Amino acid sequence: MQNRLNFNFPTPIRFGAGVIDELPDHLLAQGLNHPLLVTDPVVSELEFFQDILNGLRSKNMTPEVHTEMHKNPIESDVLKGGDHYHRSGCDCIVGIGGGVALDVARAIVLRIHHHRPLFDYDDLIGGDQYVTEEVPYFVTVPTTAGTGSEVGRSAIISEDISKKKRILFAPKLMARQVFADPMLTMELPPFVTAATGMDALTHNMEAYLAKNYHPMCDGIALEGMALIAKSIEKATHHPDLEARSNMLLGSLMGAVAFQKGLGVVHSLAHPLSSLLDTHHGLANAVNLPYGMEFNYAGLESRFDKMAEFLGVVDADGARVVDFLFELNQRLELPTKLSEIGVRPEHIEELSNLAVADFAHPNNPKPVSWDDFHTLYQKAL
Repeated sequence: MQNRLNFNFPTPIRFGAGVIDELPDHLLAQGLNHPLLVTDPVVSELEFFQDILNGLRSKNMTPEVHTEMHKNPIESDVLKGGDHYHRSGCDCIVGIGGGVALDVARAIVLRIHHHRPLFDYDDLIGGDQYVTEEVPYFVTVPTTAGTGSEVGRSAIISEDISKKKRILFAPKLMARQVFADPMLTMELPPFVTAATGMDALTHNMEAYLAKNYHPMCDGIALEGMALIAKSIEKATHHPDLEARSNMLLGSLMGAVAFQKGLGVVHSLAHPLSSLLDTHHGLANAVNLPYGMEFNYAGLESRFDKMAEFLGVVDADGARVVDFLFELNQRLELPTKLSEIGVRPEHIEELSNLAVADFAHPNNPKPVSWDDFHTLYQKAL
């Protein structure tokens, strides 16, 4: 875990403790010296972020910092970031943070030379056809082990008023370089570690079960599950470099794997963020056992394989749901929606949003409005 490694899958990934110190020379080698650093207001105040700034400045670079973003990012966050880039004459974008910061950074990358209304580029309405211009050089630096957005090609941004989630997607929005340094995750508090870790686990599990045929993604997802299952409790309660490294790798792998698709759990979780501003990882953590229970019948062999890689007793797929409930409890995460502010009167609107969500069409079983309503009631 002390080694610095290179992976290409297909994003070039520089992985290892301390690799963030290579960022200034990497940008200079591309002829770039005026980056816009996009991060959230919390990360911008942390010591390691100040170290990144100082490292850039020590090479006579002139970084700008953009931190205006909501917990669930909205269109105006992106537009303000694009204005900041142009106003300051920046020449590249570096996204630093968790999924929110990296989604905003990626959407800003799109915005710089694409001037149609932002949601004309929504992938679900064929908007990728309009992503025709060049984009700024883009680097990502993850500081959580959760979304895996650092290796992604899409950004989820909500409408300002309705909070409806939209997907901006294009292959050219993939980072040109990732610096995945587990040292940047060492100081994450237990709740954030647990919630983002369960997000990463959800990505791997849903990708493995998604109905599309993609054996490469299946293999990556299984190994991602194994890394997370053996490391998430240690990373949460007694973190060390090995556990943090495994979580960061498991997160990267989940994001690579879910190009195959996601499923019912994400469609249960997204409305909680839209309607109640729930942390996305927490929303996935609470809903994961219920979504897996919904999927079990008819997929027993797949659950047996997941059980093997998760370390479930006797590799028994029938025990996966109980394993997930118990894991949430050991991580001190809630297991009921009522514990995170959901009330009975929310269920109908949540069900409306869930059935309209983009994730569940890739679920291995069809999910109806009635199914979502039943699942929310059960999880309440």
